[in-house]
Amino acid sequence: MFGTKIKAQFPIFQAHPNLVYLDNAATTQKPKMVIDGITNFYQKENANIHRGIYDLAAQTSAKYEKVRTKVADFIGATSPKSIVYTSGTTASINLVATSFLSPRLVAGDEVLISMMEHHANLIPWQMICKAKGASLRVIPINADGSLDMNAYKQALSPKTKMVAITHISNALGTINPVAKMIALAHQKDIPVLVDGAQSTAHYPIDVNALDADFFTFSGHKVFGPTGIGILYGKQALLETMSPSQYGGDMIRSVSFEETSFAPSPQRFEAGTTNIAGVIGLGYAIDFLNQLDKKAIGVYLKSLGKYAQEQLSAIDGLTIIGTASEKTGIISFTLQDIHPHDIASFVGANNIAIRAGHHCTQPLMKHLKLPATSRASLSIYNTQEDIDLLVAAIKETVDFFVI
Repeated sequence: MFGTKIKAQFPIFQAHPNLVYLDNAATTQKPKMVIDGITNFYQKENANIHRGIYDLAAQTSAKYEKVRTKVADFIGATSPKSIVYTSGTTASINLVATSFLSPRLVAGDEVLISMMEHHANLIPWQMICKAKGASLRVIPINADGSLDMNAYKQALSPKTKMVAITHISNALGTINPVAKMIALAHQKDIPVLVDGAQSTAHYPIDVNALDADFFTFSGHKVFGPTGIGILYGKQALLETMSPSQYGGDMIRSVSFEETSFAPSPQRFEAGTTNIAGVIGLGYAIDFLNQLDKKAIGVYLKSLGKYAQEQLSAIDGLTIIGTASEKTGIISFTLQDIHPHDIASFVGANNIAIRAGHHCTQPLMKHLKLPATSRASLSIYNTQEDIDLLVAAIKETVDFFVI
């Protein structure tokens, strides 16, 4: 089902037959049905939404809202009204920080995040805390890259007004126990946002079962287009939030003296949104709905284990992040060779990996590393891809080490 068989559905691998794409934590490739769906929209369906009463506009509006229902079903939300279209995970987190948390935060309050957060799930909370005189508290990690759950439990207090946690670390591959973390926070009536950017493509998501207050993900990391993302929020919470942007299509009525806003989610979608992106996301969900998400998780765990074993066998290579609950994201260092040199060298062999701080500079500082190399896996990757990466890394060692 996965690996070579599914790769045939992705045109980029026909355009670049020798490409070994191992940068899926940054963005996933797009199946033909997504590309064709977006092209068909522009060729045959293009119209603005919620404004025109002619057939094309009405049909496009209906399709746009149908995707909202698809998204709700896909992540286990009870209502499409809890689904807000944004430009991505970053925008979704910023919306919650400014519209939900900021009005509730006062001096002396605390916001709780983890050591492994992406900058997108750190900076918005940091800025709000600075503006309000609140404190940003950081949950430490264990030596293997897993979250220190004892420290998390101890950090939850009456001062805690928000927990924001990544489901899967983009730098370590650690899968956090978000269900348990949410349950512990809710015992103290603390709302929780889960950054699902790295989990939604490859693992079953049920926001209702998790009891997440907010959940975010990006279209381009679930085999969809860039520039589209999702904020799930409990309806009762969304209805308490004010818009963060103002303009057309998010109002109930306007006069020169006063404006009233539409109910959520429409109040958060000012102006002409990324309609083609929404349509493309709908096709990406159709693609994923054809697959067994549990089987994807099993496949990635097996392939990730193989990759970790093969890479660990290279002299001088150190895996960064070895938690028992881990996905197919493998960060590593290699002797004294800079990660950028490694990425450049293997890139010359048509192998795409990432090198840098992965938008986790505080984590890298904690690990006393300037950067790491990172191979991140998806459904079209194979053991052969890993073998080619290992061979290229060994060539890198031979080239750089005298």
